[in-house]
Amino acid sequence: MYKFFLSKKNINSFSKKEMTTQQKQNCMFVGIDVHKDTHTAIGISPYGEKLFEITVGNYKQDFEKLTEKVKEHSGVLSPYIGLEDVRGYGERLAGYLYEKYPVYHVPSILVDKARQNATHPEKSDSLDALGVAKVMIQSIDTLLPYTISEDSKKAKQIKEISIDREDLVLERTQLKNQVHTLLYRIYNTEYENMFKDTFSLKALQFWSKSKVKCDPYLLKTMKRKVRRILDIHTEVSELEKDMEKLLDENYTLQTASGCGVVIASAIVGEIGDIQRFKSPASLAKYAGCAPRERSSGKKVRHVKSRSGNRRLNCAFHRMALSQISRSGNEKAREYFKRKISEGKSKSQALVCLRRQLINIVWNMMKYKTVYRT
Repeated sequence: MYKFFLSKKNINSFSKKEMTTQQKQNCMFVGIDVHKDTHTAIGISPYGEKLFEITVGNYKQDFEKLTEKVKEHSGVLSPYIGLEDVRGYGERLAGYLYEKYPVYHVPSILVDKARQNATHPEKSDSLDALGVAKVMIQSIDTLLPYTISEDSKKAKQIKEISIDREDLVLERTQLKNQVHTLLYRIYNTEYENMFKDTFSLKALQFWSKSKVKCDPYLLKTMKRKVRRILDIHTEVSELEKDMEKLLDENYTLQTASGCGVVIASAIVGEIGDIQRFKSPASLAKYAGCAPRERSSGKKVRHVKSRSGNRRLNCAFHRMALSQISRSGNEKAREYFKRKISEGKSKSQALVCLRRQLINIVWNMMKYKTVYRT
């Protein structure tokens, strides 16, 4: 029986090739449902037969127990590991297993679909782990291998900073809504005419020092929230400087029209190591920008994909909107108008533009080139 020897060279080269049916018959698929304190793993044969189940902790000695269990039940089968989360709670486990086996990231949406298609859809750690393993059997050729390259490490840094910034921006938006209500209760509608922008730096400094006669508790609460908004302004500015520095040192995406620090950071952070994607088409599928076919008989139509990495999809969408704006890219606007003249709706034309931008970004990151109009 043919067997793969899991050296690092074999792992990396194999992940770029499609797995044949014969090769799948020589594999054991291990699905892992990760949590903060424990991880549940289930190993299944190529035919879906359950081989083992184990729950371990989140320390190295626990990971060793898992690898011993995998060795015990794999026999002549080559283990392939799938984790629903390789960045958060599963990051340490993924890093440990990466040195021993091929490790894949299994998107949550695929696991949810596998569970929903079950005869009696339920949710538990065991069922989630089993769902991950079943997705591995069905879709391993389309899953992305987990990597620990220099590019992936840099991208991870950028992603963490980018998400921190997004969290702060969300908090700031919530605070602004609360301050709007408090200002109305203190000043009535007069506050709307006091400044052109209610939340400009000048206005915020004024609100934070306000001595208007009113309910002292309201005034104190308003000032506290305004001071927090000012603090967030400073923190967001510092994070954007950190993102810009990391991008300038390692990437060229900011040379692209409509791709500033924020959008470039989101794209780089979600893509990670571009070597994971063998073509722009595979990146488009990962981003959910590849149309899905819906056919019945002689009728064939393509619809918008609802799957894929939504954060990456959103970043490409914002980049496309920026390119067709007045101050954007003339060629992008011409392409957008041409698609509309061909009978596509504005939404469909925007999807086409997003797909073109994916081609551009893939080539820029793959070959480290600058943007050319």
